[in-house]
Amino acid sequence: MKIQHIFFDLDNTLWDHRRNAYLTIKNLFEKEEINLKYNVDFEEFHSVYHEINEKLWENIRDGIVDKEYLRKHRFYDTFKYFNVDDEQLSMYFEEHFLDKILNHNELVEGAEYILEYLKARHYTLHIISNGFKEVTERKCILSGIAPYFQTITSADSVGVRKPRPEIFEYSLKLAGAVKEESILIGDDWIADVVGAQNFGIDVIFFDVFKENRQEESLKAIQHLLQIKEYL
Repeated sequence: MKIQHIFFDLDNTLWDHRRNAYLTIKNLFEKEEINLKYNVDFEEFHSVYHEINEKLWENIRDGIVDKEYLRKHRFYDTFKYFNVDDEQLSMYFEEHFLDKILNHNELVEGAEYILEYLKARHYTLHIISNGFKEVTERKCILSGIAPYFQTITSADSVGVRKPRPEIFEYSLKLAGAVKEESILIGDDWIADVVGAQNFGIDVIFFDVFKENRQEESLKAIQHLLQIKEYL
């Protein structure tokens, strides 16, 4: 059967979360004069935050913690690393981060071009994201890519996250799609590639960090425009 439905991961596949988060945290950091008050270098702060945040998202994906835990800890643990034990400050960062990140809506290079290309080839496009529902939808709207998608599935709507099969099941049902006509494109090896493979749908791994994983018949790209080689 021919592919008809394309399911995209959102963060760091289409919407450049790394870049947008960096800019948002930098603004907050400068506004609150963190360097001046605590003698903390921004690049170092961001690097520690990034590591902590990635680990917490892995724990959410694996069902070890929930999103409330993440929201309470990602900035708190980062500040604590620099011996700044201030719950109020970290919650200020958390609340403003979620609010202000949507002021930055940079897309991954080639995102708009490839969406236009796929639309012109009459594929039906969908989003399937592990992000928070309210934020996922606003990211799509504010970055201008919402009109390309017929359905948007966020993990919150299902109560489980990729790689769990239930979220793929839900998303396909919402899309009115069958496995044989569907393909997923995403940047997370566990959530997207392993998740899709275990569920039984085709997948293209967006290998942003050039992991060059060797797996037989794995479809992999390092730039979004390479999707054209497969679709």
